[in-house]
Amino acid sequence: MSAALKYTLGRIGLFVAVLAGLWLIDMNVFVKLMLALVFSAALSFFLLRGWRDEMAGEMADATERRRAEKERLRSALAGEDQNRPADPPTDPSR
Repeated sequence: MSAALKYTLGRIGLFVAVLAGLWLIDMNVFVKLMLALVFSAALSFFLLRGWRDEMAGEMADATERRRAEKERLRSALAGEDQNRPADPPTDPSR
């Protein structure tokens, strides 16, 4: 399971858990939703730190892979690719 999916499901789970706890309190539904959002965000900052760091690492790795591939493609398009096979010989009679 990817780290982004784990972190997202963790955030949603925390939100639902906090909302379930607030559901017992008699107040406006909109206020309950806002409080659940704020409290779950604060809790996730501390409780889901490992998953957040793991997700950030995966995103950094993916960014570096894309950057390297982009650079490789640019150099290949510019004719600087060292792994490119030599051009076939041309026929001088043409």
